[in-house]
Amino acid sequence: MQKRPAQPDLILFTVVVVLVSMGLVMVFSASSVMGLAADRDPYHFFRLQSIWAGLGLISLFVLMKVDYQVFKKLALPGVIASFILLILVLWIGRDIGGARRWISLGFFNLQPSEVAKLAMVNFTAVYISHKGRKIRRLFSGLVPLLTIALGKFALILLAPDFGTAAALLFTTVLLLFAGGAYLGHLMAAAVAAAVGFRQLIVGQEYRLRRILTFRDPWQDPADAGWNLIQSLLAVGSGGLFGLGLGASRQKFSYLPEHHTDFIFAILAEELGFIGAASVVALFAVLVWRGYKIALDAQDTYGMLLGVGLTTLLAFQALLNMGVATGSLPITGIPLPFISYGGSSLLTAMASAGILLNISRQPRVRKPR
Repeated sequence: MQKRPAQPDLILFTVVVVLVSMGLVMVFSASSVMGLAADRDPYHFFRLQSIWAGLGLISLFVLMKVDYQVFKKLALPGVIASFILLILVLWIGRDIGGARRWISLGFFNLQPSEVAKLAMVNFTAVYISHKGRKIRRLFSGLVPLLTIALGKFALILLAPDFGTAAALLFTTVLLLFAGGAYLGHLMAAAVAAAVGFRQLIVGQEYRLRRILTFRDPWQDPADAGWNLIQSLLAVGSGGLFGLGLGASRQKFSYLPEHHTDFIFAILAEELGFIGAASVVALFAVLVWRGYKIALDAQDTYGMLLGVGLTTLLAFQALLNMGVATGSLPITGIPLPFISYGGSSLLTAMASAGILLNISRQPRVRKPR
């Protein structure tokens, strides 16, 4: 007799709601100055983010109700469609700050790399669960999947969007490890990746400058080191309890991208160590519940899908907060649920919805 779907993981749901709520507050606080400067409307970015939060909540509830097994049928069409979008954005994408990451749809700027991440996680989960132990084979198991992942990595890198490309590749490799790929093959791939990353950094002057200024931003305080210095000033100014909500100084044209990539620095400035530590704790709980849901999944596909989605959210959060605190070299990547951006918020909430769906499916255990 098949069991009825259980209740979703309430802890994960609560964490997501709290993070989105904090994000709305911080987007308003960080972007109000920009709204006033742009069209004399301090609520401009907050209003847009609220709309996307509402749509994200709808997607979360829908995906929480739909059995995640239906996503198996979307694996191949999804990965093909995401490849097409990644190619299109290089041709017709909007050029913002020297990067082509968005396709304008009039009322909405679609970021194909966000679609590509979800599509790749789903495809990888289906691929590995279908291959079974054959995933340990090099040419018939590992190579085809890594080829697809590297193709997406290269296209996202051309945007350029190094942070998102790294998140996609790291998650794919972790899923291969979780799916039982031969460790020797993965270690060889890791060595090759390390060499490739070195060449990518050395081959582009702006990436090399970011690494050098990460070690000492004061080498070039007016240019390459500017973002990191301003971010550290914001984090350091917050102290234990912060300057107070809305009292950030760095958002007044000092810290670039303060409502997107560097919103964590503004949060630390206004809410202090207590506020920043609370966000870190919330993401730690999210990762805990995400991996627990994955381990309790009813099948290999559900386990891998849960691991992939959780890893994506965790990697992005770790990278964003690491950049803001000077712990990692600067790369542009939003903080899930908190940074301003429709594509990012919808993707994060869709991921949470699928995780909640996996948590609702009963695990069939054989009687002893």
